[in-house]
Amino acid sequence: MTEMVYGTAPVQGGEPVLPKWWRTVDTWTLSFILILFGIGILLGLAASPPLAERNGLDPFHYVGRQAFFGGLALVAMFLTSLMSPVMVRRLAVIGFLGAFVALALLPVLGTDFGKGAVRWYSLGFASVQPSEFLKPAFMIVAAWMMAASQEVGGPPGKLWSFALAVAIVLMLAMQPDFGQACLVLFGWGVMYFVAGAPMLLLIGMAGAVIFAGTIAYENSEHFARRIDGFLSPEVDPNTQLGYATNAIQEGGFFGVGVGEGQVKWSLPDAHTDFIIAVAAEEYGLVLVICIIVLYAAIVLRSLQRLTRERDPFIRLAGTGLACMFGVQAMINMGVAVRLLPAKGMTLPFVSYGGSSLIAGGIAVGMLLAFTRSRPQGEIGDILRGRFR
Repeated sequence: MTEMVYGTAPVQGGEPVLPKWWRTVDTWTLSFILILFGIGILLGLAASPPLAERNGLDPFHYVGRQAFFGGLALVAMFLTSLMSPVMVRRLAVIGFLGAFVALALLPVLGTDFGKGAVRWYSLGFASVQPSEFLKPAFMIVAAWMMAASQEVGGPPGKLWSFALAVAIVLMLAMQPDFGQACLVLFGWGVMYFVAGAPMLLLIGMAGAVIFAGTIAYENSEHFARRIDGFLSPEVDPNTQLGYATNAIQEGGFFGVGVGEGQVKWSLPDAHTDFIIAVAAEEYGLVLVICIIVLYAAIVLRSLQRLTRERDPFIRLAGTGLACMFGVQAMINMGVAVRLLPAKGMTLPFVSYGGSSLIAGGIAVGMLLAFTRSRPQGEIGDILRGRFR
């Protein structure tokens, strides 16, 4: 009767997608990522012209490519962060299957570009490194399996995820790419720990990793050479580690000045694996500390937001992605200051590399999607029985 007199009440539409995304996404983490990308372009301007000159290219050829791939990475990050956790999981499953097959076919169809490790597919105009895309996808798939195993009558997801992790690590070790293998195993181990793994089992796994490393040292010249170089009390000044160490020492607190650094003329990977050495030499410890703080802030903010999450899948997947992101940055910088053996790993969003940038954009987009604010009770309220 009321509707006949006054008419029906207008149906309120849902909140527009972009305003809702902006209201729920972690804008601090998003800002930190954009700052890292800006620092990467700045350091690319300093580090890549010598390489472009040696290859007979335009001085800013690699900077232009980094800006292009970085733009694609930011678009991928934005689009992925718009997705719901269910959509992210579906995307990750499809991506994992494709990347896993691509990784398995590398020994047959891949190339090493003269670097001694078959890690890439050459497309002529660019190259693709499947392991970069496999890492975030595997974190999601493994988290899904672990979360499913916690349900009543659920599948043995932890065992399945462990079997996948072992298969991936073995394929990466065959390239050889021990750095990515360790990163994948670390990410899986962190999620397994958060999912409630027994401490004795984790200790046993650590022992197995040490045993596998011993076998690799005795049977792989590539692995043994890097370990011997790391353990040697003297650093050969004509190696990449030697150049990087000297550059960091020369930079001091404030650096030698913009464009005044010399390490970029000696290091073939100054714009990729050793970009932090260029930052330390030209801008000093000040910029290096800023970069470390940015990575730490991204990881800690993400973990802090995930502590409020009720869904075990989101909690596990987000933790794996955040820790893998932070540890990759730690490994890259640790190699440059000789705290870790040489790994050949990029600095996320700072180093040059199409596959690394785009895969990093997808991974951070997934992390932003998982850490978006959702209507739910706090875990403490749930434990006290106050959530309805």
